[in-house]
Amino acid sequence: MSDSLSNMSFLPLLKQDYERLQFTHMRDLFSQDAERVERYSLSVADLFLDYSKNRIDDDALAHLFDLAQTSGLEQAREAMFTGSAINNTEGRPVLHTALRYTGPDAVMVDGVDVMPAIREQRQRVADCAEAIRSGEWRGMTGEKICDVVNIGIGGSDLGPAMVTQSLAPYGRTGPKLHFVSNVDPVLIGDILADLNPATTLFIIASKTFTTQETLANAAMAKTWLMSGLGLSEQDDGWQQHMLAATARPETAKASGYRDEQIFSFWDWVGGRYSLWSAVGLPIAISIGSEAFSELLAGAEEMDDHFRSAPLKDNMPVILAVLGIWYRQFFASQSHAVLPYSQRLARLPAYLQQLDMESNGKTVQKDGSPSAWLTGPVIWGEPGTNGQHAFYQLIHQGNDIIPCDFIVSTTHEAPEHAQQHQILMANAVAQAEALMCGKSEQELKVELADSSLSPEQLELLIAHKTMPGNRPSNCLLVPELSPKVLGSIIALYEHKVFCQGVIWGLNSFDQWGVELGKQLASRILNEINAETPLDAACHDPSTQALLARLLQLRGNG
Repeated sequence: MSDSLSNMSFLPLLKQDYERLQFTHMRDLFSQDAERVERYSLSVADLFLDYSKNRIDDDALAHLFDLAQTSGLEQAREAMFTGSAINNTEGRPVLHTALRYTGPDAVMVDGVDVMPAIREQRQRVADCAEAIRSGEWRGMTGEKICDVVNIGIGGSDLGPAMVTQSLAPYGRTGPKLHFVSNVDPVLIGDILADLNPATTLFIIASKTFTTQETLANAAMAKTWLMSGLGLSEQDDGWQQHMLAATARPETAKASGYRDEQIFSFWDWVGGRYSLWSAVGLPIAISIGSEAFSELLAGAEEMDDHFRSAPLKDNMPVILAVLGIWYRQFFASQSHAVLPYSQRLARLPAYLQQLDMESNGKTVQKDGSPSAWLTGPVIWGEPGTNGQHAFYQLIHQGNDIIPCDFIVSTTHEAPEHAQQHQILMANAVAQAEALMCGKSEQELKVELADSSLSPEQLELLIAHKTMPGNRPSNCLLVPELSPKVLGSIIALYEHKVFCQGVIWGLNSFDQWGVELGKQLASRILNEINAETPLDAACHDPSTQALLARLLQLRGNG
């Protein structure tokens, strides 16, 4: 157990649960409870969650739900949905849920119902997407748009990129989507090399419209457009080829964008929650406005469940308390997300930002240090690739790494059903192997008829013994549709929210990200020789590194 809980007397029951269960094997839990799977599973919004393969029992779960309740989770949940400024360091509400809300009720922020403005922007996104998809929107030379390049970073890139890849079958009739995030000019240069300026549209997504990497890439894109279209600095033909999604429309206007080019959202939309807003324009262009509405509907269905279901029957809450159980009591440093669906290949990367940027903190909302272990490392790859890369560590490594298996039960191409069955078989087998393992006695029986010497047999058994008792959740989903994907994303959003509340964190700021931005701006000026290298501003290592960089750059 983590030392950080050794003196936290308000959790004695959970400590006792841990001490009872830390050496209990899940095989025994199943053998003692014939109804375990039925009790430790539930269905919500086309998703089926089996969480029976966890090192828990009824008492431990009851105490975890008590922990969630006493943390004020139910009150915090309602505060989020009703527009309270729960982002206390920035004085903002957190209302990504309002972006997918379709009901009649008002959602108030500072005495103003924000729903009319949300509906207006939602309709503008739909109209623009359909105009581009149908060919009604034309470039400067009158040609149809064939390629759309989204330029953003963080949530302005990860969300739209993940969703469009996940829903690729829905995007086969629209323009081809491309995503630029890294400021390394190689990325955008490679993409632009194969495109035609006359048939290319750019979407510049930046909440503040001051993000350094995004604006640098946008400038490169505009230069490429102007050159390719034969425009001078005074020509405005580029405006047919560039749109902006931002919470600072006045800043975009100052850069030459017209009102009709600008799609707005609000400062209470966090970047990692922004795909539901105008930042989702490339999604709507790719899959169509109707499918985009279905994506929102799937998220809204999970919102309704999260807001109304009792904690013990609440899918996001269940995932949240299980994650806290392993992070805090078993000191699990990471959590693996393992989608057995190639379409969801980018989901682990998306969830990295959602989780690690939200809860990778050691300071509680009141400014005091946290005694909890917070923010595990989130990682993963699609199955079955991961099985041949890192599953060895999950099976036999020193650390307990809880896993989420996400398995699609049907496939979009019935003619390839056999391969999909292989995929599903591997997912189920891995979860079983992680839980059951293989004991020394089982191996002795299995290898009894081998020709190995006693010494060889002993050595092989030592290497092949699998401890098992490794926890996992299995999320079964039907064929990946916009609605199903919306529910999956919202499920993890609310899981992260719940954990932040229980840990006492503000899950909606990211000051660690901001520090790096500030330092990079200063160092950039020094690299560009706009300001002299100031030794007083840097540690000796950074001074030496900058000096060497400047020397090598000069020699180049």
